[in-house]
Amino acid sequence: MPTHVVIGAGPVGSAVARLLAASGERVRVITRGGSGPDLPGVERVAADATDADRLSGLTAGAATVFHCAMPPYDRWPELFPPLSEAVLAAAASAGARYLLLGNVYGYGPVDGPLTEDLPLAAVTRKGRVRAAMWREALAAHEAGRVLAAEVRGSDYLGRGAGSLFNLTVAPAVLAGEPAAYPADLDAPHAWTYTGDAAATLVAVARAGEGAFGRAWHVPSASDLPARELTARLAGVSGAPAPRLRAMPEEELERLGATDSVIAELPEMAYLYRRPLEVDAGAAERELGVGATPLERVLEETAAGHREAAAR
Repeated sequence: MPTHVVIGAGPVGSAVARLLAASGERVRVITRGGSGPDLPGVERVAADATDADRLSGLTAGAATVFHCAMPPYDRWPELFPPLSEAVLAAAASAGARYLLLGNVYGYGPVDGPLTEDLPLAAVTRKGRVRAAMWREALAAHEAGRVLAAEVRGSDYLGRGAGSLFNLTVAPAVLAGEPAAYPADLDAPHAWTYTGDAAATLVAVARAGEGAFGRAWHVPSASDLPARELTARLAGVSGAPAPRLRAMPEEELERLGATDSVIAELPEMAYLYRRPLEVDAGAAERELGVGATPLERVLEETAAGHREAAAR
């Protein structure tokens, strides 16, 4: 039985490993510290994924390589290129299919729903990094070096999700505390469940060659504005009515003066201060994937915060 290699054990990478293992497939999860799901069929390996020789040895004979790793948010331009180059090269050397977990940064500001055929016209540093990663993978695909595809999600919800909302608003609301969010609180916004991102990655990996050489959008769990999403989260968790306010740009910039991660947020403000809708019709029709019901997503999100608070 061939082995699937998952680079990164965040919420999406771990969910990919669990899905594959649940189907009886062998999985090797590679992270710097050797973390990942502790399950039958899942081998956890500690390795630096930018070490091309080491990574090539660990991916030899693999059927699929899932690139789900992400460097610290404030170091993308420095760390993402060598990481992605090494993972792509390892997949090509192994003759494996290459699945890149991406996002919607590469499109830049767009009026109307995002579709996969839109040009990559990023206007931010992080958006240009993401666009370059896919262009490199697509060039390798078109040159016949590897079968490559990208799966793009929006802001994540779910246990341990690394989105701004889940890291800042959700814990405050669940604790009955006031929260501030740098967004138009009443603008529609696409929210991606980490489990749905994993399911879409696995669906592409199991599809025919025609599913490669292109990008796919993850079906959104919701397009609710942040204000309504916050109220729904409080409702399913039994928390008090939320006290949420819109954080002005000036306040965000002041916070960023002493926090290198927050300092990266203003350039992405266009994603939060205007409607963001993601069209995932192609994935729904051609891959047969769909969104998990929002109530289940929010219940898991709340459970994750309760577990973290209890530790």
